Amino acid sequence: MNTFQDLGLNPDLLQAITDMGFETPSDIQNKAIPVLLEQDTDLVALAQTGTGKTAAFGFPMLQKIHLESRTTQGLILSPTRELCLQISNELKAYGKYCKGLNVVAIYGGASITDQARDVKRGAQIIVATPGRMKDMIKRRLVDISKIEYAVLDEADEMLNMGFKEDITDILAHTPEEKNTWLFSATMPKEVANIAKHFMVSPVEITVGNKNESTNQVTHEYYLVNARDRYAALKRLADANPDIFSVIFCRTKRDTQKIAEQLIEDGYSAGALHGDLSQNQRDLVMKSFRNQQIQMLVATDVAARGIDVDDITHVINYQLPDEPEVYTHRSGRTGRAGKTGISMVIVSKSEVRKIKSIERIIKKDFIKKDIPDGMEICEVQLMSLANKIHNTEINPEIEQYLERINTLFENTTKDELIKKFFSVEFTRFYNYYQKSRIQPVSESRSSNGESANDTRYFINVGRKDGYDWMTLKDFLKEVLELGRDDVFKVDVKDSFSFFTTDKSLQDKVLAFFTDFKHEGRFVNVEVSEDKGRSTSRNKRRSAGGGFGNKRKSFDGDRKERRSGAGRERSAASGNRRSRRSEGNDKPKTASSRSESHSLDRPRRSRR
Repeated sequence: MNTFQDLGLNPDLLQAITDMGFETPSDIQNKAIPVLLEQDTDLVALAQTGTGKTAAFGFPMLQKIHLESRTTQGLILSPTRELCLQISNELKAYGKYCKGLNVVAIYGGASITDQARDVKRGAQIIVATPGRMKDMIKRRLVDISKIEYAVLDEADEMLNMGFKEDITDILAHTPEEKNTWLFSATMPKEVANIAKHFMVSPVEITVGNKNESTNQVTHEYYLVNARDRYAALKRLADANPDIFSVIFCRTKRDTQKIAEQLIEDGYSAGALHGDLSQNQRDLVMKSFRNQQIQMLVATDVAARGIDVDDITHVINYQLPDEPEVYTHRSGRTGRAGKTGISMVIVSKSEVRKIKSIERIIKKDFIKKDIPDGMEICEVQLMSLANKIHNTEINPEIEQYLERINTLFENTTKDELIKKFFSVEFTRFYNYYQKSRIQPVSESRSSNGESANDTRYFINVGRKDGYDWMTLKDFLKEVLELGRDDVFKVDVKDSFSFFTTDKSLQDKVLAFFTDFKHEGRFVNVEVSEDKGRSTSRNKRRSAGGGFGNKRKSFDGDRKERRSGAGRERSAASGNRRSRRSEGNDKPKTASSRSESHSLDRPRRSRR
């Protein structure tokens, strides 16, 4: 089938399709629409984000509902407010010639009274987020006991967000004889269980392979030290002057922080996360769709509602906790037949995740180097030259030409060009003359250690109630580190070892200076033997461990540093000595953050 006319859609829907400029249906539309129009069946459809899933279930639902009835006949559940609004608006556009159609969006962050009033007026189709829908059912503000069609859109994401119980409760209020259509980008076990429990002999449609990434997206990764992650992000942005991107972070805090740093450094950026009000989210998305924001920093949850076809890059500032989530992220680009690039910025400890993702998406990553300063200067210079070359002349400038010509009457053409382009070129050149990113090698020694790793001794172990997982969680929490920043955790009876990237060494050692946990000093030192031998460990164990000695330290800080506190001073001296022997001098605060330590001119807004 090559046209929408071949799918069996009625004239009202075909007229709307013509108005919207759609010409040929996508693969998922070609496969799903005829099945849903011709059969009363349950359906499981797997297709990547951006392949037209909304139209695949939207057109059949619009054609099959009874417009003359004011009873709610169709329910569509989606994971986020943005996606809920997006689906609702698309259905209204598809049904613009369907007289009497009423589609109502129900989501948190807006007036529940207004939404209930809109439903009461007669909504044939409700598009809802699970949380708000469950609340309205509890308050008896909606009646879905007579629906004929239920759609679970982005089912995998709803389950990832913890909506399984809500979905179960909502579907319990619907009739058993309805048709359930499940659409998802990936097929984890939880989605399969939903299909098994709530559907009867569903038709299965798969576009591509399960969990596989679209062929329209190229996957790249850049290996950097953890401290250089933000500097690498700026270089990737500068190396792509026309970038229009979504940057993914794990947490709301990181999302807001990175967006603020980018704005401070002169980039056109914005943040999208769950702590924003609905009005703030709407304003950010409006600016992004109008490309007034070039770099949208978002969490995975908030980004589910991003439906923009022209995104050139997805940048994974931090990898997701679950490899399957990467499929959703990369699906933000390469949409509507266009190509896109998915970039990943990783530290050494995260490289193994790349291999896991490759197995899931069935695509290989290309390892690339962060662009150097002169590459970026050249790219920026030629980008400016092309923009100027393609600029249409504004006739209003004629009135100023005489004064401009007088100013440059003794300047040659070559001098004028050099002066003109030096304004922008010099800004980047001066910045990147000072900016440096330390290269990182993936190679490790025979024992699995890297020259860029630091191995630590810590005086807690199994006797203190820790295993490797609880100790890792403790370290991540107190040090405020990411999931993969602490690795190779080895727990003994009265002491343990753990490893971080070397760039975190100063932070780790500084934090555990005079640190007490539950009334006891916790001591951390750089391990000399990298955990390979046990002789040093046995000596410490035989001496009772640092922890037993620290338990007697109950005086104030001054008393600890005299008398019994001398032992801690000696330990600190040993630590400094070992650090000196390893030629690993403590770094100053100014060397840790490139964006604050270098006097970089503010980036001109595009």
